[in-house]
Amino acid sequence: MSSVPLSPESFVTILGQSRASAILRTPHGDLAVDAMKCAIAAGFTICEFTLTIPGALQHIETIAAQFPDVVVGAGTVLTPDQARDAVSAGARFLVSPVLDCKVVEIATELGVAIIPGCSTPTEMLAAHEAGAPLVKLFPGPAGGPRWVQAVLGPLPFLKIIPTSGVGLHNASEFLNAGAHAIGFVSPLFSPEAIEKQQWPQIEQRGRELLAACRQAR
Repeated sequence: MSSVPLSPESFVTILGQSRASAILRTPHGDLAVDAMKCAIAAGFTICEFTLTIPGALQHIETIAAQFPDVVVGAGTVLTPDQARDAVSAGARFLVSPVLDCKVVEIATELGVAIIPGCSTPTEMLAAHEAGAPLVKLFPGPAGGPRWVQAVLGPLPFLKIIPTSGVGLHNASEFLNAGAHAIGFVSPLFSPEAIEKQQWPQIEQRGRELLAACRQAR
């Protein structure tokens, strides 16, 4: 492991400045590192490998070692043991599709940011009160930007990261509605592009998505 520890507060700041993260979920573990390198070439500085990817921990370690300026994290973290293993491999932040207070607690103990998945204001407030510095809106609801804006009305202290349901067509709308940042999954990493190893296509899409984020106010 070669990554430098990153406090949750620093990660929140860095993610807010970058405005977007690259989230890879693929069954093709042998292609995962090459796919993520395309996102990095496009300009992404925050990258997430979901633990559903074969060899995910090794991929985290590889990217963390080769790209010290990139913040690498682990997604689909469901247990405290997975959290520990991911941080040992070099993950500097953790993401989960659900809110599990045990995972939030271990992330706090490990000194890394945790982004639990939530789909209601009640879940988001519970995550915040449990100590999560960020919350993942998962899955993104219909009318997502308006949903984010409505939730932030009474709960302005939440830092919401929409993922599923966000793409080129609405990324800037989510950010303008108050989202802290965006997480791109399939709009960036097309399953077909990965299978066919169409690396220039992934890099070009990454540039387009980042440009869309920069267009936000």
